[in-house]
Parts: sequence; structure tokens; C-alpha cells
Amino acid sequence: MIKIGDSLPDATLSESTEFGDACPLPPQKHSAAALAKGKKIVIFGLPGAYTPTCSAKHVPGYIHNLDALKAKGVDEVWCVAVNDGFVMAAWGKDQGGIGKVRFLGDGSAELTKKLGLDTDIPGMGVRLKRCSLLVEDGVVKQVNVEEPGKFEVSDAETMLKQLG
Repeated sequence: MIKIGDSLPDATLSESTEFGDACPLPPQKHSAAALAKGKKIVIFGLPGAYTPTCSAKHVPGYIHNLDALKAKGVDEVWCVAVNDGFVMAAWGKDQGGIGKVRFLGDGSAELTKKLGLDTDIPGMGVRLKRCSLLVEDGVVKQVNVEEPGKFEVSDAETMLKQLG
């Protein structure tokens, strides 16, 4: 499992921020390592778009606390899940987060597995454990991983406290 002092592993993530008449436009592919270079980033990972805790608490908490996170020097906040870029974009739009938080799809669970944070959830398949990471210039500075079924350490308020 990823730990403090490790480099953020490289993986291909997908993101769409533009929308057509019926759905998001085709997602762009991004290198996680390239996106993290030279930035202070908070990454919060979750089991999936449109799931209860993720939609009701996790994403809204980061959107609500975005200004406070930026005031502590955070350049970007990423929401990552094992969903495709289309689903992440539609969910981000529904959450009012497009243009605030980056909704990045890890559709093949490439980053999820490289982080060592994959879990197999019955009925959902391989998913990312609920977590949050602080990454500075590609180096992991903070790791918060939830126990199954919990939402206690990966929330925006905990990250704000850790940022000092």
C-alpha cells in the first residue's frame, strides 16, 4: 500500500469537462504523474460515482471546503474512482463540482492497483478504497484510508487539519 514518502505512481486517468447535448464529450487521457508534477494536490478516492456516502458526504465536503483547502496552498483537488471518464464527468456535473474538483476516472483500476488500495466489493467488482492523499510535487505527504463501511478519516475536514 502507498505510504508517506512514496512517489505517486503513474497511471492513465480520464477526464471530461465539456458536455454535448446528451452527455459528456469524450474524455481526455492524462498521466497522473504529469498532472501532479509541481503541484500540491489533495486526492480523495472512493468506491464509485453515484454511491450513497460518496454523493451525500465525500464529494460535497470537498466542494464545500475547496476555498479553505486552496487557502492552505492546495493547487488542485482530485476525485478518483474506478469509473470511466464519462460517468465521472456526469457525476461531477450533477454534484456541481465541474471546474472546482477534477473528476478523474480510473476505469481500469490502474492507479487504484498501483496505490495498493484496491478492494473487491461484491456486486461492484474491483474498486478504490475510500481514502485521501496529500501529494506535493508527486511525493505522497499524507495517507488516510478508511476501514470498510466507515467515513471518518478521508473527509475534507481531516485533510484541512493535517494541512495545519
